[in-house]
Amino acid sequence: MAIKSINPATGKVYKTYTPLTSDEIEQRLAAGEAQYRQYRWTSFSERSQWLQATADYLEEHADVLGRIMTQEMGKPLGAAIAEVQKCASVCRHYGENGADYLADEHSDIGYVRYQPLGIILAIMPWNYPLWQVFRLAAPALMAGNVVLLKHASNVPKCALSIEQVFRKAGFPQGAFQTLLIGPDQTTAVIADERVRGVSLTGSNFAGAQVAATAGQHLKKVVLELGGSDPFIVLPSADLELAVETAVTARLQNNGQSCIAAKRFILVGDIADQFEARLVEKYQALVVGDPLQPETDIGPLATPSILRDIHKQVHDCLIAGAKALVGGNLEKLKASLPPELELGNFYPPTILSHIPPGTPADQEEFFGPVALLFRVPNLDAAIELANGTAFGLGASGWTQDPAEQQRLINELEAGAVFINSMVKSDPRLPFGGIKQSGIGRELGRHGMLEFVNAKTVCLG
Repeated sequence: MAIKSINPATGKVYKTYTPLTSDEIEQRLAAGEAQYRQYRWTSFSERSQWLQATADYLEEHADVLGRIMTQEMGKPLGAAIAEVQKCASVCRHYGENGADYLADEHSDIGYVRYQPLGIILAIMPWNYPLWQVFRLAAPALMAGNVVLLKHASNVPKCALSIEQVFRKAGFPQGAFQTLLIGPDQTTAVIADERVRGVSLTGSNFAGAQVAATAGQHLKKVVLELGGSDPFIVLPSADLELAVETAVTARLQNNGQSCIAAKRFILVGDIADQFEARLVEKYQALVVGDPLQPETDIGPLATPSILRDIHKQVHDCLIAGAKALVGGNLEKLKASLPPELELGNFYPPTILSHIPPGTPADQEEFFGPVALLFRVPNLDAAIELANGTAFGLGASGWTQDPAEQQRLINELEAGAVFINSMVKSDPRLPFGGIKQSGIGRELGRHGMLEFVNAKTVCLG
């Protein structure tokens, strides 16, 4: 099956790529293995210099790389440029701190030495086409591993651009390679004995499949999967800041983020004010061409994502939910200019009065849709927040220290942010629990996922 680069705002096909053949995949695996045998013995200083050069290149070409992302998956251009700059920051972080993270750990009876594993296969999603890759590649390369990238099939130009970035920065040939392959070919790559670890960011379905294959072949896996993050607002919250942050937290990346705030759980008397102000801000949003500076919301990445979110909202409305804003795809389509009529646009939507048994109960909404729930107290808020199969991140808004501690201790999530939105940072571990993932990325914890913690004892 051909791999196509398609503009989600217009439906235009930019370029069609032919997937690699079995022989071509073998050549890349062989090149990766051969390079690893040399690259693993390079010094931390050399790797640090290459990562710093990568950061320099990213910063110098942020506009070009950002435009590629926008044209291939639809995020607003300003957000795409910011993503490139964040990729530079993660390269700098591991270039500056990686050697310390991997320093020998001594005890009374011996020490632990951290060493690379080999080829790490990165199976990455389309929603953050550069960031998801660099947050895995920077620590993996700093540790002495080499990386093969199997990117999402709708962002092939991004995938090839990433390989070019590492080559331009001076990394040795074969240290980072892109594989333009389909899912059926990926299974064989996971199974190959030269691949020593697999990192996937994606859907729960994809994660389960990859974990099963990796487990069958005894490969280490790190999985960052879906989320239905709660955003809990209590009466003592700074309302203006909470509402302002809620808009960004839900609509970042056109609503297509695993750690986006999706379920807004409003406690007690603050609910009416929060709802009214959120509606006002949603009504002011501009949907349109993501290359234009005035655009707040661009298209969803693919037609299938558009169909999924439209069906989820429709099912909630049929069950009795109320659309305070949006929810009408036909009306939005009619308002768009002709050149965007084939784009994957969905209106920013707020649903309230959501009855039990709808998709909002357990499913992840991957689009610009906010789900509002009202509860009487903190106990009910925590129960509702924990009542899904997901456990990626959570945001809690309160000025009460006791309430803050309850949220920190009782929310079932890989990260809890108090009075701020959930976000990833190179300095801190990132990942989820329950069906939101296995393992961690970023920080020292993330770097140690794909190394051998070798125990050394000297008699």
